[in-house]
Amino acid sequence: MLSSHAARLVLSLALLTAPLPTWAGFKDFNIPPSDATVDVKAFSVANFTLNNLTSVFLNPVLPGREDLTLPIHAFLVEHKPSKESFMFDLGMRKDPENLPPAFAGFFTSKAITFDAFKDITDLLKEGGVSLNSIKTVFWSHAHFDHIGDMSKFPKGTKIVVGSKTDTSIFPDNPNSDLQASDLDGKQLVKLDFDKSKLTIGGLKAIDQFGDGSFYLLDTPGHLSGHMTALARTTPTSFILLGGDTLHHVGQLRPTAALQSTVPCPGDLLASTRTAISTSSFWSVNSTPGAFDLPSRAQPFFALSDVAGSFYADPGEATISVAKFEKFDADKDFLTIVAHDASVGGVLPLFPESLSTWQEDGLKEKMAWLFLDERNEAFELSPVSANDQPTSSLDEEYTKCVQQCSANAQKDRRMWMQRRSKVDWDMLMEEE
Repeated sequence: MLSSHAARLVLSLALLTAPLPTWAGFKDFNIPPSDATVDVKAFSVANFTLNNLTSVFLNPVLPGREDLTLPIHAFLVEHKPSKESFMFDLGMRKDPENLPPAFAGFFTSKAITFDAFKDITDLLKEGGVSLNSIKTVFWSHAHFDHIGDMSKFPKGTKIVVGSKTDTSIFPDNPNSDLQASDLDGKQLVKLDFDKSKLTIGGLKAIDQFGDGSFYLLDTPGHLSGHMTALARTTPTSFILLGGDTLHHVGQLRPTAALQSTVPCPGDLLASTRTAISTSSFWSVNSTPGAFDLPSRAQPFFALSDVAGSFYADPGEATISVAKFEKFDADKDFLTIVAHDASVGGVLPLFPESLSTWQEDGLKEKMAWLFLDERNEAFELSPVSANDQPTSSLDEEYTKCVQQCSANAQKDRRMWMQRRSKVDWDMLMEEE
């Protein structure tokens, strides 16, 4: 399988030779028109720090950036036609010592640390939302930081997952995040994307309610059965709930298309010239010590493909991220991933609704926050004095870019295809 780093570079370098995309709107994604909508409200359930674990999420890791602090988001969704509410992801249970041993060990060993927090059931109750009103819980995937503590939900609650999700439990499966209490008394439903004839943005899709208000999308790679959600908040605008398709928005941005539709604000753009390390990141018009964002056509980070990577299939996950790029660059879509640390303090949280995100300009406010040196998600310069890239492939690519002229983009694309032994057009082929 192609490494995620090579796949990302092949995919993104090819964009340098392609015509600059223009904003087309939701109809360009094969989404049927509908007036049925949902209301989405976000929760920030917890923040946890993964100590010396950045490398299992993204590449390159710059010196001093070995620890990664991430939020955990969960979403309350109301289907407006029926007034029924459901959850998309639950975040983490507040007593991780009671997880199966393979995962409790992350916390007892202090590999993952966190401050005490209220879990999603506490937050819902405090907000006046009865757990009895939540008839269905969608898990993007069955990792402990998404499944919550289902034992607190009423018997009969429906759990919906992708059909390829492994729902075996501990101790039968010693490596499972799941235990009997997660499934006891619940209805388990597996969505079979292979039987669906609908594709949206190149991703297999299922229309959950049959009215175009809420779609589930097959986004494999992070974990078998991983799925994301596309929530229609107005007839022409959507929120893409990305789960763990990626963990840092620098794995999704920048792209040439996003810079065309949602340009980086001028003051932040100016600061990136010196804030972003040119020893580790490059673009056609950059010079040593002066980074040029507008000529950067590919995301800063690749998905980790090292031993112990949190992506079960980094190559497949990279293709899912590449398909996300088109959504992310379109003004009709707001992308929110479960662990985006950049949006803290800007993303409206429950009880506020996200349904007016487009008229509120939320996409423009959030898209480039990760480039701000003061932002929690900033990972683009070293903390220590040793300003060197940690990836030999990055180093090799940087030398290539610096040696090639701006009109030799095609040669660079062919070089990356030879380097990775893959044809990028094959990778982008829609299902």
